[in-house]
Amino acid sequence: MAGPQPPPWVHAAFLLCLLGIGRAIEIPMDLPQPPTITKQSVKDHIVDPRDNILIECEAKGNPAPSFHWTRNSRFFNVAKDPRVSMRRRSGTLVIDFRSGGRPEEYEGEYQCFARNKFGTALSNRIRLQVSKSPLWPKENLDPVVVQEGAPLTLQCNPPPGLPSPVIFWMSSSMEPITQDKRVSQGHNGDLYFSNVMVQDMQTDYSCNARFHFTHTIQQKNPFTLKVLTNHPYNDSSLRNHPDMYSARGVAERTPSFMYPQGTSSSQMVLRGTDLLLECIASGVPTPDIAWYKKGGDLPSDKAKFENFNKALRITSVSEEDSGEYFCLASNKMGSIRHTISVRVKAAPYWLEEPENLILAPGEDGRLVCRANGNPKPTVQWMVNGEPLQSAPPNPNREVAGDTIIFRDTQISSRAVYQCNTSNEHGYLLANAFVSVLDVPPRMLSARNQLIRVILYNRTRLDCPFFGSPIPTLRWFKNGQGSNLDGGNYHVYENGSLEIKMIRKEDQGIYTCVATNILGKAENQVRLEVKDPTRIFRMPEDQTAKRGTTVQLECRVKHDPSLKLTVSWLKDDEPLYIGNRMKKEDDSLTIFGVAERDHGSYTCIASTELDQDLAKAYLTVLGRPDRPRDLELTDLAERSVRLTWIPGDDNNSPITEYVVQFEEDQFQPGIWHDHSKFPGSVNSAVLPLSPYVNYQFRVIAVNEVGSSHPSLPSERYRTSGAPPEFNPGDVKGEGTRKNNMEITWTPMNATSAFGPNLRYIVKWRRRETRETWNNVTVWGSRYVVGQTPVYVPYEIRVQAENDFGKGPEPDTVIGYSGEDYPRAAPTDVKVRVLNSTAISLQWNRVYSDTVQGQLREYRAYYWRESSLLKNLWVSQKRQQASFSGDRLRGVVSRLFPYSNYKLEMVVVNGRGDGPRSETKEFTTPEGVPSAPRRFRVRQPNLQTITLEWDHPEHPNGILTGYSLRYTAFNGTKVGKQMVENFSPNDTKFTVQRADPVSRYRFTLSARTQVGSGEAVTEESPAPPNEATPTAAYTNNQADIATQGWFIGLMCAIALLVLILLIVCFIKRSRGGKYPVREKKDVPLGPEDPKEEDGSFDYSDEDNKPLQGSQTSLDGTIKQQESDDSLVDYGEGGEGQFNEDGSFIGQYTVKKDKEETEGNESSEATSPVNAIYSLA
Repeated sequence: MAGPQPPPWVHAAFLLCLLGIGRAIEIPMDLPQPPTITKQSVKDHIVDPRDNILIECEAKGNPAPSFHWTRNSRFFNVAKDPRVSMRRRSGTLVIDFRSGGRPEEYEGEYQCFARNKFGTALSNRIRLQVSKSPLWPKENLDPVVVQEGAPLTLQCNPPPGLPSPVIFWMSSSMEPITQDKRVSQGHNGDLYFSNVMVQDMQTDYSCNARFHFTHTIQQKNPFTLKVLTNHPYNDSSLRNHPDMYSARGVAERTPSFMYPQGTSSSQMVLRGTDLLLECIASGVPTPDIAWYKKGGDLPSDKAKFENFNKALRITSVSEEDSGEYFCLASNKMGSIRHTISVRVKAAPYWLEEPENLILAPGEDGRLVCRANGNPKPTVQWMVNGEPLQSAPPNPNREVAGDTIIFRDTQISSRAVYQCNTSNEHGYLLANAFVSVLDVPPRMLSARNQLIRVILYNRTRLDCPFFGSPIPTLRWFKNGQGSNLDGGNYHVYENGSLEIKMIRKEDQGIYTCVATNILGKAENQVRLEVKDPTRIFRMPEDQTAKRGTTVQLECRVKHDPSLKLTVSWLKDDEPLYIGNRMKKEDDSLTIFGVAERDHGSYTCIASTELDQDLAKAYLTVLGRPDRPRDLELTDLAERSVRLTWIPGDDNNSPITEYVVQFEEDQFQPGIWHDHSKFPGSVNSAVLPLSPYVNYQFRVIAVNEVGSSHPSLPSERYRTSGAPPEFNPGDVKGEGTRKNNMEITWTPMNATSAFGPNLRYIVKWRRRETRETWNNVTVWGSRYVVGQTPVYVPYEIRVQAENDFGKGPEPDTVIGYSGEDYPRAAPTDVKVRVLNSTAISLQWNRVYSDTVQGQLREYRAYYWRESSLLKNLWVSQKRQQASFSGDRLRGVVSRLFPYSNYKLEMVVVNGRGDGPRSETKEFTTPEGVPSAPRRFRVRQPNLQTITLEWDHPEHPNGILTGYSLRYTAFNGTKVGKQMVENFSPNDTKFTVQRADPVSRYRFTLSARTQVGSGEAVTEESPAPPNEATPTAAYTNNQADIATQGWFIGLMCAIALLVLILLIVCFIKRSRGGKYPVREKKDVPLGPEDPKEEDGSFDYSDEDNKPLQGSQTSLDGTIKQQESDDSLVDYGEGGEGQFNEDGSFIGQYTVKKDKEETEGNESSEATSPVNAIYSLA
């Protein structure tokens, strides 16, 4: 939402629109100039016949141009036709039909001419057409008879309109026709059925045409379908049948194309327009359509699939979109393809459009008119509306194809030139005038503008100018001599200076200077940079219950020199602050939230220059009110209609209704869910069960929760009946080896259908001719005793009440109890795969020995011992299961180099069978586990001690240990070192190369098989370790041993001695000597002797050299250095005087962190002290 408008003296951040920046420099209107067309109607001008006709043509020029028109390339005399007039100071034609007349009489091609004494400009050729919406021809349509599953096309054939109408299909009752991949409308307006189904008869089909200009819809007489079918459409279950067509007796067919027909076609499209390819196929089942391009991929950024993949649209086509496309229609019966060859042609389009040419007398120039198209367009030049070849010869003008060259231009060369480029697909017409002027530079905008802009925005400073010859323009800031262009600045041809990203330092006065041979002109713009307005704490979405308090925060940062205004919107409309609301600078508080407070809230923080906004949504929630006025109607033996009035949803839509019932015979007072209905329903037919005394209530549900239940309805009792179904989940399973327990899910009150519900249980052995055993049970289980072991039984459970028996029950197969298996797997073979896995193979046991359902074969194995002496092992038994009737398997995760024993059993539902014979096997040697308790200690800065213990699992005979270690310092890593040890070695000492670097150690144990798992540790970091600098990485030599350093220190000591002698002499002559009394530069504020001007020298013998660091053991870490004197001082503070002598101070600078808590003043340079005494 726009903020307050700035005052007239303030300009927005962007002073020029993009269009203005791209335009060439224009001649001020107070100077003579040829005509320029500024507005005209479109080339294809379609008008509404009910309105007056308006053909626009406006132009500017000095003197003001006059206008005339041609119609169909002949002069159109406006004055002779009383219906036609021309607007004042304009060439726009107005054709008035209020007094009668037919608009069709004025159709044709119009062109406007704007003329003054310097030339003539032309408009495009405007083709005027009157919109047409002809009536649909009357016709009687017979019912369309079609066999179910056959394809069908209902043709629309709309009357030709101008422009073409929009086609859509509806029923005669104005209900839209549902479309999907089986039934859809083609681009030509026809309605295609890939296969007809019997439900298509349920409506009729009418084609409708909507005409744009007249805003009318015309409807064709409807089609009526008669579908011949082999299956009557009275079984609704077939709609969702997984194989709907075969269920209805419809023969399945391979796809075939309904549009376009055949296997190939071609299509031409113009560059820049949309390409629409369409393939509609028939078949049973309905085919799927896929699109491809030969030799490449579809252009993903431009390709769109429409009409259920039956249409491919490629937007704004270009030449590279030409080629062969094909659509593939496929279903489970087969596939078929159609190839479409696409050719891309092009109406003319500009490569370089001619622009107005402003020249000074004697200057040279050129007009260029370059266009492309397919086929290649031709170029025709005109001058003042006449062919160039018929114009008077001009020795200063030369035509070279698409270019006109002007040399030594004179005042007489002023004219308007037209370039017309055309091919069979269209044309382009451009006007460009040649104006010859002699004008010194002038500024066209107000002077000394103030522009205020927001930090980090992109902005443009406007400096419109004119002159002939065209002046050169330069920008300067704050009077500086350097021209602003490049980097963060960009100067446009029209004089605008763009600053790509405003910074604080961009604030100042900008001067633009336009210069040509006749003089110069300048203007100034003052730029002020302001901080942006930002909401740093935005309001958040909130959910509140009615009656609570809500606070929406909106905290803002803004430029203090700009006036801030904070306002609020509710649902994008200004918020009225009532008694329940409190608006503060940084928040909005709503007390006692009510339903009307529900909605979006927008905080707008705005200044004169910018604004920021943040939106939050307040949801006022409440449970729905209870439904009321329950009523029972349409009372039937097995159903009743329940109607209710919904309660208020309290701003949260009701999503569903839950209908509950209570019966007073089996479970009185207990409510059960009966059914659920969508929130849009308030009346429903409820199916009922016999022999139930119903009472109903309704609960409304929304996102917040459930309402209170409605008041109960009146009671309704249904009559009794025999059970209509039997209990479910019938099972027969043995709980012991000689019984079978028959269980089922008991039926509830609504399925009893009558009093004294009971169950008739029947059973007999399967595949025998025994008679059925039966018993009547009132519970939900019965146990059959004295059964053989694991024998299949046929079981039936039938419901019965006082009204009769239920339907014949289904037969369920159950089994008597299982006993333990009698046999063990035989011929168990063990094959060692590797050090941790073996493969097993065994023979299947006979099925009669299983005595139950075979669950799995199971292997029990345990580690008997290790091949290593004196190594204790756990002999805990482990197991591996092989489900089902398998004869082989793999046991993994064994310990290498160990002796194992293994037994196998058969497992059924009762348990394990007898063990097989014990098999022994030995696993080969493997790689060891990682060494245990690997410890890295650093007793001092010279050595590192490593200790470790033997691996927990050697997995073989240890042959030794391998140690790899690397020194590292920050990101720099040294060369990797490798040490090998005997199996008895568990210690190692590393001599450090330097006291700074750390070490990373990787240790692994070895057997003959190879190295095992490695363990990695790093040496501990030294206390108070700082990030190593470059000074520590290359040169670790002690600075005190360097010869140049010793010489330098001696020289400094000698100079200090001289200084002390001089000071002693001066003091003996009378007090302190003001060492800086002849020096203009005062002591720094840190100098403790500034007040009396004296100089004291203190010797700090016990302090380490500044710039070095003392380690824990007292050694000095030397920083890297070179021979530059500046490195001994404070960087760039050293200076040289006019004769080149050095007057800087030899000082050493410490980092703040290193000197904190132990500060010492810097030693004053003895060189400066001597100069001060001179």
